[in-house]
Amino acid sequence: MAGTSIEATELFVRTIADVAIQNEKYFADLDGVCGDGDFGISLAAGFSKVMEQWDALDHSTPGSLLKGVSMTIASRVGGVSGAIWGTAFLRASVVAGAKPELTSEDVIAMLTAATEGMKKRGQSDLGDKTLLDAFVPAWEEFARVTGQGGSATDALRAASVVARQKTEEIKPWVAKRGRASYTGERSCGTYDAGSIAIAMMAEQLAEVWTRSSTVAERGV
Repeated sequence: MAGTSIEATELFVRTIADVAIQNEKYFADLDGVCGDGDFGISLAAGFSKVMEQWDALDHSTPGSLLKGVSMTIASRVGGVSGAIWGTAFLRASVVAGAKPELTSEDVIAMLTAATEGMKKRGQSDLGDKTLLDAFVPAWEEFARVTGQGGSATDALRAASVVARQKTEEIKPWVAKRGRASYTGERSCGTYDAGSIAIAMMAEQLAEVWTRSSTVAERGV
């Protein structure tokens, strides 16, 4: 696994960017069932810009990198998506501050701040059938596992399982936010694109982290 916090942060950002970019059409198609179909396009555009400017971003600390990601996404992605994702990274960066190394407690505090930021900017909460319904239970599971002494690898795996389960759990719900909310009962039985994206990002993070941990253990 990544040896320093900045390396771990870089791995985190690159991984979720890869998922966003590679699944642009899939996420757009999901969003298009009841929404306007721009979620996948907006998400991919934002993270594509992040990767284009990767070398120019400040990699001195986790906080500085996350702030740069926030500013890049907010400037590239319009509408609610840009505001929500940009706010999440910004709130996390503020908690990280100038610390060169982060503890698991720091990470959980960053996730908590990101959640509160997304709730406020999106005027949404748990139960509204948004990405929060997968994101929050996932990081809470991460916190539970690490709090019991589990490794980051185990915690990420557990979090990814919970995120995927939540995408199925909320499928029958009526959407209460976003364009999908305008369709009322028609949103029942459909997947929420944001929650699916969170689940896929969590799964990829668990896979990449496990792979990097294995390499580190072998000393390769």
